[in-house]
Amino acid sequence: MRTYRDEKDIGACSLSGMMSETRRRMPGGDIIQSIALMHDRSNGLGGGFAAYGIYPEYANDYAFHLMFDNLSAKQHTEALLEDQFVVEHSEEIPTRPTQGIADAPILWRYFVHPKAEKRIAAKISEDDFVVHSVMTINRTIEGAFVMSSGQNMGVFKAVGFPEDVGRFYRLEEYEAYTWIGHGRFPTNTPGWWGGAHPFALLNFSIVHNGEVSSYGANRRYLEIFGYECTLMTDTEVLAYFFDLLVRRHQLPMEIVALVLAAPLWSEIERLPEPRQQLIRALRAVYGSALVNGPFAFILGYDGGLFGLNDRIKLRPLVAAKKGDVLYIASEESGIREICPQPDRVWMPRAGEPVIGRFKENAPEPQRSQRKS
Repeated sequence: MRTYRDEKDIGACSLSGMMSETRRRMPGGDIIQSIALMHDRSNGLGGGFAAYGIYPEYANDYAFHLMFDNLSAKQHTEALLEDQFVVEHSEEIPTRPTQGIADAPILWRYFVHPKAEKRIAAKISEDDFVVHSVMTINRTIEGAFVMSSGQNMGVFKAVGFPEDVGRFYRLEEYEAYTWIGHGRFPTNTPGWWGGAHPFALLNFSIVHNGEVSSYGANRRYLEIFGYECTLMTDTEVLAYFFDLLVRRHQLPMEIVALVLAAPLWSEIERLPEPRQQLIRALRAVYGSALVNGPFAFILGYDGGLFGLNDRIKLRPLVAAKKGDVLYIASEESGIREICPQPDRVWMPRAGEPVIGRFKENAPEPQRSQRKS
């Protein structure tokens, strides 16, 4: 029997991310090694990774990574996919027996694109068609959950410590130009496979340390735009905010940082007039998208890598550069574990984004350009 004393079990999630500005693909072993060093920041109730550039042979298709509680959920989901999409290929996601990973659901991936007649009838873009389908699966098919739905990328997550999750999914066999990883320490939401990080929608994927105390207001705001939060974890709203603000509203990443982690009003009042006017306008338009609470997160997306923490910096975040690679992590040690001598190391200030972008001459993966 455990004896309870006055001590508290203290932990905070671990984050790690890396990207090559030239889209040079890097093996998955590095991100596993980085996140494993921060083992004590998680408690075995969730770990996961997102990888970009891993499916060049299906770069034109949306790679749906799904988990199913049972065969019935799989069959219902496949019926929906076959009705709405052209399914180019599907297969079980490769895994290996791993100590520390148990009770795995059915894990499958599908490479699809919307049927032209279905999309035209819906009068929406391919991306919006995919978003609607993701929301429909998560909301209506019991026992089915979409882990990721982007092009040439995928999310791999589970209940377990992150290094075990990486071995379970055989991530050392993949190469990607952007990796993000997460070790979870849940405090007020359940530890379950679908609730592990990253959370993803289209090509946005996010890992988060902290708490979104504004979750209720943020969720209700997103519902106005058709997003539905069904996954019992506050981080879900962050993934949807990036789809809304970046893809749909076309805001630059620097502006998105000012929306999500706006300066305090006392700071805004001291800003010079052009800057003050901009931030006041953003607060007026996007007030319900302000994220309150202690947080730090790393986002992978088509343009590169993005890191941000709250406007008081209640959660740690550190960044480094070495050659063409940008690193962001919860701890400097997590970076130096795989990059012992970086060219530069810095700690971003509260609310100051770290933005990594691909170089203009970096080869871009082929993308679908289907027309109605």
